[in-house]
Amino acid sequence: MALHCRQIPLLPGLEAIRLRGGQDGADNIVRWPYVAENRSFKAWTHGGELVFVTGIGRHRDAQNLAECLYEGVESGISGLVVLTGDAYIGQIPSALVRLADELSLPLFEQPYSLPMVTVTEVISRAIVAAEAHDASLPAQNAPGLAAAIKRQIGQQTLEALLQEHLGNGLTSVRQANATLKAWCTCHGNLSEAAKALGCHRNTVRNRMQRIFQATGLDPNAAEDIETLLLAHLLLNADQHSHS
Repeated sequence: MALHCRQIPLLPGLEAIRLRGGQDGADNIVRWPYVAENRSFKAWTHGGELVFVTGIGRHRDAQNLAECLYEGVESGISGLVVLTGDAYIGQIPSALVRLADELSLPLFEQPYSLPMVTVTEVISRAIVAAEAHDASLPAQNAPGLAAAIKRQIGQQTLEALLQEHLGNGLTSVRQANATLKAWCTCHGNLSEAAKALGCHRNTVRNRMQRIFQATGLDPNAAEDIETLLLAHLLLNADQHSHS
């Protein structure tokens, strides 16, 4: 029961935050909120952070915001929140929304009128509550072969195996969870997957191509298809077992 990006606007008091782009990565797990004060935040994040960009004390133009998205993907953050208002960042450029969609990195818009102290407190409490809930669940009762494999080998070994077979593409697989889920459910039928995701068939095709390119897997090789399917199932084993 981890906290996912798509749940942020649903948290009490955070209804004013809107998911503007990167819907495909909306299932990314939020490990912790982080407010970026420097131009670059890569050195200060460890992966899974929901990074907030305020524009206070440092000018953020369209180019710098785009750099934040690229850096976010490279750093493995869960999503990027841009604070908007008359004082600093006026509005999120439409090009930034499109880039977030291309990168499958959730892009949120938060009004300056919503106090950061409130936002970080609500998110932090939700993360702690989710972790406490997970800890109370008897993992030995988790059904499914993927969950059983994950329990047997342990998280550390699982991460090592996924890294070995997917390399740097592991981040892309994580971020494209919604697309992969629809693709698997629809047995690789791009048209049906597009209907499930509410997008165009070509969008799904392009997303899948990016996944295969990032992982180095061959979409025409049965063994590589099986590797991608297994990786997706293992990454979502806990989520499936608790649903």
